[in-house]
Formats: sequence, C-alpha cells, structure tokens
Amino acid sequence: MIGVKDVERAAAFWAAALHLVPTEEWASDTWRTLAHADGSGRVLGLMRSESPAQDHPRIHLDLLVDTPAEQEAEVVRLVELGAYVVNWDRYPPDPDFVVLADPDDNVFCVVDLSKAPSGS
Repeated sequence: MIGVKDVERAAAFWAAALHLVPTEEWASDTWRTLAHADGSGRVLGLMRSESPAQDHPRIHLDLLVDTPAEQEAEVVRLVELGAYVVNWDRYPPDPDFVVLADPDDNVFCVVDLSKAPSGS
C-alpha cells in the first residue's frame, strides 16, 4: 500500500508507471486497488493519507531495469507521466539508482541491475 494525497491521480500515475489497471474492487474516495490487466491478480493498493511523504523513507519501491539505456528511458517515461527527479543527498559513488518521486511526493527508485547492488 502507498499512502497518497489524491487517490485518483495516484491511481492514474501508478497504473501507467507499472502497466497496471485500476479496479473497482473496494474502490472509494480513500482507496484504489491496481491489478494486472489480464486479471491475474492484484498488485498494489493506494490509500488516501493525511500524513506527508517522508524525505528518506525506509520502505520504497525499486523499479528494476537491465541497462543504463533502459534506466535513462524509464526515468524519462516516468517524468512524462508526472514523476520528478529528486535532488537526492545520499547517492553513493557511481550509483545504480536514480531517485524519483511520484505526484504525491512518494520517493521511489529506478535501479540499473547491470550496476547493482548499490549497497556493496
């Protein structure tokens, strides 16, 4: 589950970002479920939250790609969908990830697996 300020906006962003579809299951002004388009299962819940997004969350999504070119293309695609690049103050030398935030300021990363892991 991701806490968001605007459930409909978040559903549109994350559905496009992750190639999912919003479902009507439990849909309300405060909740939206995203699922695989082929009906094979639920993937992500979005819930309205009044608390602000954390600048340095301990838990966040990592979107994985295989090459630097894929990472660059994915960052561009996500920014076009409404994400923005975060001025991250904790990049290691030669990072394998780019930090973005969704339209509700929730931080997530696009990780290039050809350079992973950044924790080593």
